[in-house]
Amino acid sequence: MTTTTRLSPMEMDAIAARHPELLKSSTSKRVRTATIAGGIVAYLIFSWWFFSIGQVLGNANWGIAGTYLADWVSYEVRPEIHIASDRTMSLNYQRNSPLGPNPDPDWVELDKETVTRRVEIPALTTQAARPRASSSFSFMAPGSALGGTTTAEAQNRVETRTEEVLTRVVVTYDRSTRIEIADSLVKATHGGETLVMAVDGADRVMPQGTLPTWATQKRPGEKMVLAFGATGWAEVEGDEVSVRNRFFGWANFLFDTNSPFFGKSYGEVASLIISGKRIDPARSNLSLAWNNILYNAEWQHLDVWTKLLQTVVMAFVGTLFASLIAFPLCFLAARNITPSFMTNQLVKRFFDFLRSVDMFIWALFFTRAFGPGPLAGISAIFFTDTGTLGKLYSEALENIDDKQREGVKSVGAAPLAVQRFGVLPQVLPVFASQALYFWESNTRSATIIGAVGAGGIGLKLWEAMRTNSDWENVAYMVLLILLVVFIFDSISNACRSRLMGRRAH
Repeated sequence: MTTTTRLSPMEMDAIAARHPELLKSSTSKRVRTATIAGGIVAYLIFSWWFFSIGQVLGNANWGIAGTYLADWVSYEVRPEIHIASDRTMSLNYQRNSPLGPNPDPDWVELDKETVTRRVEIPALTTQAARPRASSSFSFMAPGSALGGTTTAEAQNRVETRTEEVLTRVVVTYDRSTRIEIADSLVKATHGGETLVMAVDGADRVMPQGTLPTWATQKRPGEKMVLAFGATGWAEVEGDEVSVRNRFFGWANFLFDTNSPFFGKSYGEVASLIISGKRIDPARSNLSLAWNNILYNAEWQHLDVWTKLLQTVVMAFVGTLFASLIAFPLCFLAARNITPSFMTNQLVKRFFDFLRSVDMFIWALFFTRAFGPGPLAGISAIFFTDTGTLGKLYSEALENIDDKQREGVKSVGAAPLAVQRFGVLPQVLPVFASQALYFWESNTRSATIIGAVGAGGIGLKLWEAMRTNSDWENVAYMVLLILLVVFIFDSISNACRSRLMGRRAH
């Protein structure tokens, strides 16, 4: 059984008098901790003020950020309804629509009528159909007949035509969102609110009533923007309604609109591949399907995979060459291996020069020198990693245990044998581990430098981002890059753990 003895205040004072350093140490530690904490808080406050972080967050357009993120995992179908002054309409879809060349979605409802109307054809059209006089110079008075064209023929011609036109269009986004267009009125419903807009078939949009929060119009009569959140948006102008209906997923990921397998379910595709009649007499349906996937015009799978492999090879070759060059040079930079001060300094300054210039800058230099392509990327990785690996290798050599080297030297071994049996067994696992880490890291770096013309997936990624419309392709390539980095990170960790004699975690 233990008893706790509590010291009286007098005894505490006596101890403090005999050993003042105990209390002083505790007090100074508390002051130092409080000072560091106060300095960190002051720095954060200063940074908040200096960079105007509060103002930046307040002025940020979070709606655009949400739309941008949605573009990564969705696609849009864009029907455009053109409104004429006589209240008739026409409908078309964007070029290369994800619905194919003849889109007919069930969420677009059309009312059509056959009408007979008189169409006025301008005089320019009539004159353009006739051959012109051979001479571009004439002494005839303006308006005189030329080349057989009479004054009556030069006037506008009126034709009577019978054609099918749209009189009503209803676009349904989801249960709570729809747009109806009829009789020069656009009626939008979203979240239980309804907005009616009158359009004149020319350039004016006049809303009726108060605008809901999801509708904006900068100036009276100008176009109206309707934001429906994740489901899409629309623009209403005097003569056109542009619909943007968003759907989750990546459209036509396997087969593009030109493929004979387009629009078919997975079961239908499997049935055609296994037992269906040959679509192309020259090849099997399996071969045709695989060819359509590889050469998908919208996703370009084969080109993306080839560029990704190019990036991996670029990182591997650059790291390999850097390791091979840094290995002999690090012995010249290590003070305990090469005692010459001048040699040490020259090699170390050479390493500093190579690694002081960022890999991105080296890539710009070599792209200019060699032109766009993998050679520029390999050279940039090689230069940067030679300097960095050389410095790391030389520092590892300077920290070896000299007893092992002295033991080999004491038996009369040659200088080369001393390095082989007294130094390399200590540092070789470290060298290999660092080279493997740089290989895994350079797989990521090669993507970045590819964006400046060094080839690989980086250039492909930059081209997709520049269009500002193919964000689903960007997401696809980013996921592939992440997958490759995860795989090589696991391989690198396993190899390093094995080299260092530890089991991989």
